[in-house]
Order: sequence, then structure tokens, then C-alpha cells
Amino acid sequence: MVGHDDALAIRRPALTGSAIAMRILLAADPILPVPPAGYGGIERIVATLIAEFRDRGHTVGLIGKRGSPAPVDAFFPWPGDNVAGRLDTLRNAFALRRATAQFRPDVVHSFARLAYLTAIQRSGRPKIMSYQRHVGPSTVRWAVRLARPGTLHFTGCSDFIRALGAQSGGEWTAIPNFVDLRVYTFAPQVAPDAPLVFLSRLDAIKGPHLAIAVARASGRKLILAGNRPVGGTDAAYFDREVAPHLGRPGVEWIGEVNDAQKNALLGQAAALLLPIQWDEPFGIVFAEALACGTPILTCARGAAPEIVEPGKTGLFFATVAEGAAAVAGLGNLDRTACRRRAESHYGARGCAEQYLSLYRSRIDAAAGA
Repeated sequence: MVGHDDALAIRRPALTGSAIAMRILLAADPILPVPPAGYGGIERIVATLIAEFRDRGHTVGLIGKRGSPAPVDAFFPWPGDNVAGRLDTLRNAFALRRATAQFRPDVVHSFARLAYLTAIQRSGRPKIMSYQRHVGPSTVRWAVRLARPGTLHFTGCSDFIRALGAQSGGEWTAIPNFVDLRVYTFAPQVAPDAPLVFLSRLDAIKGPHLAIAVARASGRKLILAGNRPVGGTDAAYFDREVAPHLGRPGVEWIGEVNDAQKNALLGQAAALLLPIQWDEPFGIVFAEALACGTPILTCARGAAPEIVEPGKTGLFFATVAEGAAAVAGLGNLDRTACRRRAESHYGARGCAEQYLSLYRSRIDAAAGA
């Protein structure tokens, strides 16, 4: 491993057998370090992929926020931190081109802004762009036109996102988000008076006001964990719809939590109560809850119907009354089935293999072009 101020890559030997070691350059937005200290689902995904790939003998470089502590073979810091600024976008696009020239990867895989790939789009090197968020159709169409044919491939973190993106053109594959099953441990039983847990940002689209109403209607304690908005309309929403309930009997807000705290919190929860009010691209917390054996109570929006098996690993609801009925039906859900769902669909090792398989196919296609 090299220090994070050293941009020289160390070449690993090829793997034995039929698997060939690859040089993989991953990119994450310059917003949060990789891995993040607290909130930061995408950055946690990238950090886990780094560990999984290096465990398999691949050489991994990272271009990310300065100071990212992930152990990699080469690190390249973004020069610009403003993802919305045109100048920083241009600076970062050229920084990615320089990193690519120095690291000489077999494949570039970006979880960052699509615009950062601009300066290498005409190269013959395979490029993967992963979307963990809603897709900007015009941006995708523009990138597809700019890229050398056959070198740019997109992935979506759910079939919901894949389908949205495919409407704008390009080749798309769905590879789900995942959790490290060694971090989130299975809790087969909880106390009879176990609380409901809301675990997310306390924004309007995540529905904490509805979670509070459902908990009160069902007579269950609710623990809210997550960071509060500090500006704009979401801050006004928090002050109006959430803050007046905090500290009252049955409702507790504990702030942002790290991985170990999330594991403990979800493991003691009767259910994850997260009534999303938007089309969630995936929701890593859903996979984290399943890994702990914790059923999910949510709304059937976005990718949630792909993740939750109604009547088995969770329940859907749309109103406070339906939510209270779902809480009453928690005894019919199977915590073992929740864990098995996480193991079969959302484990880090399996999802890392899906990415590696995609890399190999794109590298082979480029070699044959």
C-alpha cells in the first residue's frame, strides 16, 4: 500500500488459475471521505469494494476526497470539492484523466459525477458509470454520444434505477447495493417491548413525521437516528413537523450513528420504520436492517418493492392507520428470512463478484473491438 500523497501505483502479480488480476480505478465524489465516518452510503459501498477487490488480488486505485483513509494501491485526491461548480467540475475531469494516465487501469469505475468522465470518454479504456441516485436523462444522452462506442457502460443500484436510466440510452446493468455481513450481525430475537427504529436523514422525503404518527397510533416507542437538515425547506420541515415531538414520551432522537451503533440499534429493533415519501433508488439501510434480521415497514416507492417481501420480510403501508396495522402484524414476519434475504441478495462478496464479472466482460469486449 502507498501513502495517500503518492500517486504511483504498485503492480500486483497476476492471480493463479483462470482469474486474471485487474487494475481497477474507482472514483467517488469529493463530498465525503472513503470510507465515511458517519453518514455516507455510496462512500461506504466504494470502501467495501476496495477491500473485496484487493482481497482477490486486484490492484485498486481511488480518486476521492482528500484525506480518504481507505487502504488502496494508489490514491489521487480531487482538486475541487464543489460538485455543482463548473470550474471544479472541469478541474476534476482533468484530474481523473491524469490519474488514469498515471495508474493505467484496465477499467475505470465511477460512483462520482458523470461529467468527471468527460476527458477520458474518447479513449478506448472501458468505463463503468454507477448510479446510486436518480438519473439525469440529458446528461446520460450526452455522455453516450461523446463516448467512444462500446466503452461506456452504466449500472443502476436497483432495477428501478436501471429501467429509468435505460430510457435515455446506453447499455445498463442492475447491480444492487450491499452491506458487509460481517459488520451487521443477525439478532434472531428481540424483547417484547422492542422499539421501532427510524434510521435515515430527518428530511421530508424520508417521512419521519409519518413514522412518529404511526408509532403513536400503535403505542410503540420510536427511536429516530440520523442527522437533521440545517438549511432550506427541509430545515423548516424539521422544525415544524419533527422537532415538537422530540423528547416527549415514546419518541427519542439520538442523532447520527456509526456502523457499530447502527448494528446495535437495528439488532434490538422490532422493525425498521422508514415511510419513504419519494422513489428511493435503493436505500442501503433496508439491506442493513435485513442483515440484522429486522423486518422493514415502509411505503411501496422506488426500489422498495424489489427489496421487501411483503408478509415475509416486511410490510408496505400508505396511511397512518395502515402503518399501525403493519406494526400489529410484526409477529407474523420472520427474522431468519430477513437475514437469509440479505445473505442471498445483498452481501458484499456476491455483489463484488457481479462488478468483477462486468469488468471482465467490458475488458474482453474492448480487446476484441
